[in-house]
Amino acid sequence: MRRDQRVSQPRSAAAELRRRLEAMSDEELVREVGAAPPGDLRAFEVLVKRYESAVRTNCSYLGPDPGMADDLAQEVFLRAYFGIPRFEGRASFRTWLWRVKANHCLNAGRRRRPRIADLDDPAVQSEAALTTGPEAHERVERGDTRALIDEVLAAMNETLRVPLVLREVDGFSYEEIAEQLGIGLSAAKMRVKRGREEFRTRYEARLQALGEDV
Repeated sequence: MRRDQRVSQPRSAAAELRRRLEAMSDEELVREVGAAPPGDLRAFEVLVKRYESAVRTNCSYLGPDPGMADDLAQEVFLRAYFGIPRFEGRASFRTWLWRVKANHCLNAGRRRRPRIADLDDPAVQSEAALTTGPEAHERVERGDTRALIDEVLAAMNETLRVPLVLREVDGFSYEEIAEQLGIGLSAAKMRVKRGREEFRTRYEARLQALGEDV
């Protein structure tokens, strides 16, 4: 057998394993992770690839600082990997992972205890007035909606921001939100409703501060 043929066989086997893993459901991958020998992360790497973008984005919304999103996302997956032996399958892996993410981001926020901006605060209003010049107008005209959304969400209290993100960004049901946050169903619905109202109020106020008509 030629040397290049011997080399290509292991590579082909690895590629075939990768394709097989990528075709698996989350729950099948979780079982593969549990059965894998120590140090074999191939099944878990497929799960990471499947959810890393969404987890990183959500960490930017749920964490205390958008700049911490990458670090928080890595820590979420680390916690998930070591927590898989305790995954009982009563909820989907996605729901379980989102709970790990929400808990970790909330705990990070509590440790840091950031100052929550208040649009009624004169200091915040003064700061907003400083951003209504040509650069601010140019940013809005460019359609930089994501930056404004990030800014408004960062200013909201986590009590309303977290359930709002879980509902509107993650697409969770009210029942799932209640389960993740350890609150009643009616409380989950009320927090999402109030979160929508506060987001709209803050978003419109920010646009007006930038000189835009809502």
